[in-house]
Amino acid sequence: MTIIEDGPKTKERWDPGVQSYAGMGYWAPDYEPKETDILAVFRMAPQDGVDAIEAAAAVAGESSTATWTVVWTDRLTANSHYQAKAYKVEDVPGRPGEYFAYIAYDIDLFEEGSIANLTSSIIGNVFGFKPLKALRLEDMRIPVAYKKTFQGPAHGIVMEREFLNKYGRPLLGATIKPKLGLSARNYGRVVYEACKGGLDFTKDDENINSQPFMRWRDRFLFGMEGVNKAMAETGEVKGHYFNVTAGTMEEMYERAQFAKELGSVIVMIDLTIGYTAIQSMANWCRANGMLLHLHRAGHSTYTRQKTHGVSFRVISQWCRLMGVDHLHAGTVVGKLEGDPATTRGFYDTLREDKVSRNLENGIFFDQEWASMPGVMPVASGGIHAGQMHQLLDLFQDDVILQFGGGTIGHPLGISAGAESNRVALEAMVKARNEGKDLLREGPGVLRDAAKACKPLEVALATWGDVTFDYTSTDAPDFVPTASPSA
Repeated sequence: MTIIEDGPKTKERWDPGVQSYAGMGYWAPDYEPKETDILAVFRMAPQDGVDAIEAAAAVAGESSTATWTVVWTDRLTANSHYQAKAYKVEDVPGRPGEYFAYIAYDIDLFEEGSIANLTSSIIGNVFGFKPLKALRLEDMRIPVAYKKTFQGPAHGIVMEREFLNKYGRPLLGATIKPKLGLSARNYGRVVYEACKGGLDFTKDDENINSQPFMRWRDRFLFGMEGVNKAMAETGEVKGHYFNVTAGTMEEMYERAQFAKELGSVIVMIDLTIGYTAIQSMANWCRANGMLLHLHRAGHSTYTRQKTHGVSFRVISQWCRLMGVDHLHAGTVVGKLEGDPATTRGFYDTLREDKVSRNLENGIFFDQEWASMPGVMPVASGGIHAGQMHQLLDLFQDDVILQFGGGTIGHPLGISAGAESNRVALEAMVKARNEGKDLLREGPGVLRDAAKACKPLEVALATWGDVTFDYTSTDAPDFVPTASPSA
């Protein structure tokens, strides 16, 4: 990796007219970031002929205090204090014409406890800047001093397990299928069958709100009827993620309150409602003792492409600060985008109290979460019982494994689909606890468990060979370097 040090020649800082961003102080290679600075690393692809250091300085300037020309009102402020500072530029390994720009922002630039303000600054205008072909926010280091201005998850992983009285294994869920078109009574039947069969949760999908075929109040009533009936029959705590996403905050609060009155332990929102609305719902959930599930609807429009947008590891940080209890974070083996190393970085960001710099997983900074509760990652999208050994090996216990079609599409019915998932999970957890190698011995463990469980036998016969093997579009740029042999 090459570190770039020399930028373009510049005029004096206060010469009038158009000045280089580097010359206005936004390039500071000798700057030592403070513990209270917010740090960001951007992937840049400058236009042909645009110097990489000037591009980095422009990103720092346009995401903090700069404009295209010298302005005298800078003299009315402590301008060097409020300027963001690009302090390092590196070539991206194996990708000519792309650079990593490291930028430091003083904490005074941001309103306390506001992701809306943080994002308006960091990703505001700069992504439309003409001298750049493309720009991507790869990672951030958010200092403890700023983290402490947020409430964090409404409850977090530990409290969720205490709410549910479920320990020592991943939680199991299923998304109701088809997403759209069921009547409220039939919807409630699916909830009942899946929960009765052994799942902990069922859920609405991102686009089920209150359409003419099923208004939200009817869905909530029949859904909770199914949850309550399944709890009575199984003796386990069950839940359904009722999606309270709506056109206004007032409607969302009304729907969440009704879910609470019906006895639900959890409500759900979509990422598309916006950062302020997410924080407001997280505050409401903490005050009302409700778990908050966030579906990352729409995220891939700006997280999936490698060269332009915002990495999902950054979205994970913002969501943890905003205060959600659950967040969809990828499956690796399912139908949705998910490189193994990158996805591990997402999960670490959501769950761990201390996250160490790990370029192989896409983590650019050491990160302290200062005891802020963790977010339960959700693995969802194209997974089935035959992958249980892979899922447990990848994600360990603190995860929700959500099988939609892998429950609802079971040839013997919904309850059988849920049973196949529960038996597969418990067999794999037992094998893991006995010290077995999950990846090597897992398929055999599943086959043995299926001898005593017809639903699992049928699930393995139906989906056992189904995989989604495509090249990931968002793999890390760094690979392990082999140590020289002694």
